[in-house]
Amino acid sequence: MDIAFKSVTKNYGLITALKNITFKVNKGDFILLTGPSGSGKTTIFKIILGEIKPSQGNVIINKTDINSIKKRQMEEIRKKIGVIFQDYQLVFDKTVEENISLALDIIQDDRQNRLSKIEKVLKTVGLLGRRYLFPSQLSGGELQRTALARALAIDPEMILADEPMGNLDEINSLKLIELFKQINSENNTTIIMATHNPYFINKLDYPKIEIDFGEIKNQPNQTSTNTGKKKKKIKIK
Repeated sequence: MDIAFKSVTKNYGLITALKNITFKVNKGDFILLTGPSGSGKTTIFKIILGEIKPSQGNVIINKTDINSIKKRQMEEIRKKIGVIFQDYQLVFDKTVEENISLALDIIQDDRQNRLSKIEKVLKTVGLLGRRYLFPSQLSGGELQRTALARALAIDPEMILADEPMGNLDEINSLKLIELFKQINSENNTTIIMATHNPYFINKLDYPKIEIDFGEIKNQPNQTSTNTGKKKKKIKIK
């Protein structure tokens, strides 16, 4: 999935959350969206997901201007985007397996191969032995990997990760990053990861788009991390 912001501004009353934002992310890119808390990173994600609309400018996803499409069309695009939140947003009275199944319900996935699909994503994130546990029985790292498994289950073209290491220690954060790298490399999944942690910003050798007070302060001349080499996509079945 590719996406482009063209002169996007977002106002909340008298507050300008984004001001004249322009950038492009190509299919298969792994991009770090950096900047302090409150800089506008989450607003960018909400616009991509169609939760809010820009006050000005255009947002193009896979050659479609999402500002001018109907709700049903936006829902179809949204089904191709996996989201990972800092606070997990799991349903705590559902097991790990049931949380993943809920995501598949939303995209109206065929139930015939559902269990095998869930097993495959749980194996990918190393949680096959935790499938029948509830979120309250998991560690922070396991909760975040459950959230990642839920995002992977829909076979996304893009993953938006909003401060995914925010509640994790360094060891679990590095494990999560390795999973993101694997998913990006093997599936050619576009990944945009928002973070304000300078340790990970410096450690990860990926293109960075820096946001501060709603404006882009720095971005690479060419945001693509593709090498031009075709990658075989591994679909979750």
